[in-house]
Amino acid sequence: MARQPAQVPVSSPRLLASAIGVAITAGSAGHMVFAAEKTDSKATGNAIALDATAITGEAQDSTSYQVEKASSPKYTAPLVDTPRSVTVIPQQVLKDTGALNMQDALRTVPGITFGAGEGGNPQGDRPFIRGFDAQGDTYLDGVRDTGSQSREIFAVENIEVSKGPNSAIGGRGAAGGSINLVSKKAHLGNSFDGGFTWGSDQTQRYTMDGNYQFSDTAAGRLNLMSHESNVAGRDKVDYDRWGIAPSLAFGLGTDTRVNLDYYHLESNDTPDSGIPYTIPAGGSAARTKSSPDKPYAGGDHSNFYGLDRDFRKGRTDTATFAIEHDLSDSLTIKNTLRHGTSMQDYILTQPDDSKGNVNNGSVWRRANTRVSNTETTTNQTDLFGNFYVAGFKNSFSTGVEYTREESSKSSYNVNTDTTPRTSAVTTNCNPGLIGAASGYNCTSLSNPTPNDPWNGAISRNYAGTDTQSDTYALYAFDTLELSEQWLVNMGLRYDHFETGYKTYTNAGRTTSKGSDTSEFVTGQFGIVYKPAENGSIYASYATSATPPGNTLGEGQEGNPLGGTPDRNGNLLKSDMEPETTKNYEIGTKWDLLNDRLSLTADIFRTEKENARVQVDTTSYENAGKTRVQGIELSASGKITDKWQVFAGYAYMDSEQVDGGDLPANKANNGNELPNTPKNSASLWTTYQVTPKLTIGGGAFYVDDVFGSVANTTMVDSYVRYDAMAAYKLTKNVDLQLNVQNLTNETYYDKAFSTHFANQAAGRTALLSTNFHF
Repeated sequence: MARQPAQVPVSSPRLLASAIGVAITAGSAGHMVFAAEKTDSKATGNAIALDATAITGEAQDSTSYQVEKASSPKYTAPLVDTPRSVTVIPQQVLKDTGALNMQDALRTVPGITFGAGEGGNPQGDRPFIRGFDAQGDTYLDGVRDTGSQSREIFAVENIEVSKGPNSAIGGRGAAGGSINLVSKKAHLGNSFDGGFTWGSDQTQRYTMDGNYQFSDTAAGRLNLMSHESNVAGRDKVDYDRWGIAPSLAFGLGTDTRVNLDYYHLESNDTPDSGIPYTIPAGGSAARTKSSPDKPYAGGDHSNFYGLDRDFRKGRTDTATFAIEHDLSDSLTIKNTLRHGTSMQDYILTQPDDSKGNVNNGSVWRRANTRVSNTETTTNQTDLFGNFYVAGFKNSFSTGVEYTREESSKSSYNVNTDTTPRTSAVTTNCNPGLIGAASGYNCTSLSNPTPNDPWNGAISRNYAGTDTQSDTYALYAFDTLELSEQWLVNMGLRYDHFETGYKTYTNAGRTTSKGSDTSEFVTGQFGIVYKPAENGSIYASYATSATPPGNTLGEGQEGNPLGGTPDRNGNLLKSDMEPETTKNYEIGTKWDLLNDRLSLTADIFRTEKENARVQVDTTSYENAGKTRVQGIELSASGKITDKWQVFAGYAYMDSEQVDGGDLPANKANNGNELPNTPKNSASLWTTYQVTPKLTIGGGAFYVDDVFGSVANTTMVDSYVRYDAMAAYKLTKNVDLQLNVQNLTNETYYDKAFSTHFANQAAGRTALLSTNFHF
């Protein structure tokens, strides 16, 4: 049957692709003529302006893998003097590795894995940082980016990953850390970067990044992107998206600066339904942690268990107005006003193991559906700078925040029972029922047919859940320099979080509702000793808080608002307290080789002491405890003028210490946490063989990962190898070839707790032609 139309139509990116192609061609011709008439000294002034006005985690030079400082003023010291683990993925690493989205980029940071989504837990980016779900802990330029999304990076300058509880910096959640995307903004100077990437599996990607200075203090910037591709090693799966991100800046180089930024992304994909887990003869209830089930595709790992009815559409719009004023040489005030919306609309066929199948060679096709919209308005005011008290220097940042978030979630009715047959079909799926006998809802494990003539009915189901929240927050941070050798880093945040929800029928009748108000104080404290100017040794403590309703239904709620409603719609008894997490960390950071190479090492212990657990059939309590402890190592920067490296290693020992008194939960005590590999490592390195030729490569290792805390489902460890080569044809044109997953390794990069895991792409070759002026 025809694909069900989305509630909000998504326009085709073909027109944008053509526009970008024309812009690149026209821009290239004009600039080539212009360049021929100019000397090389033309760019000198512009280069100085670019460095002077760049925002954020700016690398020492435009091609360096080393970054000296995070973008947010809440980080009141350079990274080498910041007493916590912070990794910044700079633009050059994004470019060299051929990263196309946030998940690609975060592959270079050990200690981060990704979880899968279905219907209740939405599709989209679901990172786990140090073993804790961070689906709701992504920020854009320091402001929370609410809503489940698959994030692009065409308009991203760099990505900052802060590990360890981080509520003091960003607010609620962030039990394992947070991710901040730093956007590309208008700057002084004229520049043009455009390119197209053609690759295997029908990949076509076009990008343009143009900046124009139209007065002494004002500039505009425009980023465009169009992307189409299939997925190597996977049948039927495809991605189709386009985006635009204009930016205007006024008052650059003056005491008062104004930024106007907008971001729009639309996507229209055929989503990957994943690979089902094997299942013992006794069914899924017979799974044991002594022999966990693993994904199996019946002998052909390219098998796709979805149907042609499947689709996933998305749209994100974000508008930001920021004004910044220097009150003095050492004091700045900034106000940021942002309004954003995020939409998801999909029908995803999940290979379901609940019909007594998989072990007998058949797979039940279960529809997961979602229509969700999230709207967020944030106003954040920051005052930052430095001052002296009794001769001691204080680098400080303080501010206030108000945020209003609203989320609406509903679904589709997918009637699979349209063919007359025995009632046994609705409870079983076996080889005899594959095909027409089950209305094509039961398919073959080894040879599924996505274009089966499924004739079920699809209609909108307007029953759903509305959730809203208000956040009021105050925060302050300070780095106190007691001497040249001793620093004290402090941070404190107060949050007042009000949230409420209601569920309703298709006719609009309210079936249940609830609300909660949480107040919590989170903080961080660290002592830094500097045995030398280029190094530090530190010890730190930090906390986070996850209140009920933390993700507004746009992620997995470990601490949901209320509990399970009883038959009268009343919520089960719950103490409704925020979960709290604390982190202890000892580490050292050094900038070596004339400050070209940064090395870090840390030992950490993260504890969630009052995780919400169900203690009996009628009530919940914040009585659980989980723990992750381990070590981390990293290196970033230049070993020589021609040799760069971006590498890291993480060891994580995770455990559910106390799951509460409910027997099913208590049985998991001592188990490893899901999506938390014991060992993970990444190495990416490049070498400039000649002034025109650069070669590089990488290796990425992730240990075995369990899908659930019961440890009864898992995906195996893997090593993936990548390679690249870049060649400068002229000063304005270069070529780059990336081959990802060089050995065509079959591996799984997302493990769901039950039913299925997501398989990563096979060998992918990408050839890019890039223009720079």
